[in-house]
Amino acid sequence: MDDLFGDLPPPSSGGDTSSSAGNLYDDLPATESRNNKRKLDDCEDDEVPAKTSALQSKYILRGFVAERKGERFDMQDAHVICDDFLEEFDTKPTGISRMCYYGVFDGHAGPRAAQFAADHLHKNIILKFPKGETTNKDREIKKCMTEAYKKTDDEFLQEASKASPVWKDGSTAVTALVMDDVLYVANLGDSKALLCRCRDDGKISVVSLSKDHSPSQYEERMRIQKAGGNVREGRVLGVLEVSRSIGDGRFKRCGVSCVPDVMRCTITDNDRFLLLACDGLWKGFSVDSALKFIKNILESEETEESIQKAENGSEDVETDPMAVRFQKACNKVASEAVRNGSSDNVTVMLVSITRQ
Repeated sequence: MDDLFGDLPPPSSGGDTSSSAGNLYDDLPATESRNNKRKLDDCEDDEVPAKTSALQSKYILRGFVAERKGERFDMQDAHVICDDFLEEFDTKPTGISRMCYYGVFDGHAGPRAAQFAADHLHKNIILKFPKGETTNKDREIKKCMTEAYKKTDDEFLQEASKASPVWKDGSTAVTALVMDDVLYVANLGDSKALLCRCRDDGKISVVSLSKDHSPSQYEERMRIQKAGGNVREGRVLGVLEVSRSIGDGRFKRCGVSCVPDVMRCTITDNDRFLLLACDGLWKGFSVDSALKFIKNILESEETEESIQKAENGSEDVETDPMAVRFQKACNKVASEAVRNGSSDNVTVMLVSITRQ
């Protein structure tokens, strides 16, 4: 099995924040070249303990979302927010005090694949979740998520094949599974997961926790060509923009994969929020500009006024000050992406991270 940490990219910085990224990966294991396998001893300090007490869960996470149809005829995105994922388990996993689950699914050729993934992927994660104690929890969680993605894809393709005419729907996916204070992010396609870290001096560092899957990338193109497909104008068979997805049954024989990339990251005191978004956002924003835009809203005077109203018990206003900040940021960045020229569906999810 591939090294869980081998694909973790170097941090990028927002604006003039390059100087803030120096110690960004103090909590993450070092990566090696593709030809070298990591020894188990090298990652023992970064392993999640098999038994974790409630006291070791230091952070509270809460998800917020906004959707915009853009110029599309219909809304083909779907999403899931589950701040208390443990409640979904009939038998609670041992040694875990808290679990959360978040997902954004960007549908194409119809909304059915995205909605199916939103309805079933987290259930399949529960089915595939490792039972009892494991010697290497990181690899077991990666296996769980990979198998859950495959099962969801298989189940959707079975449903699609029964329809008349056969459904052509497909969907990208980006999901975050939080176990105590460790993030496991899995993705297919071009939806992104970004972790925002703010230092005491206010500078922003960005940890990219997803990997875009484009048919133009060398490894993706080679897989497609070996399967008998081809890439024309950056698309599979000149049609599909992504090289990995859920659904897209007509392209599976051409090398389009449902195997996600999975990355792991430990939450730190400097982390402020996790951003999950479909490519509709990135058609209206660069990564740097989106993070700055969100940060400015969270710190704006307008938001402060809304919080004051909430604290004073004003009607029709969310009474949780944090919720006011993050929901307003979701709404504004999604709307601004459309104003900036994104004609696609836009789904923006922010997951706030606060110290208990």
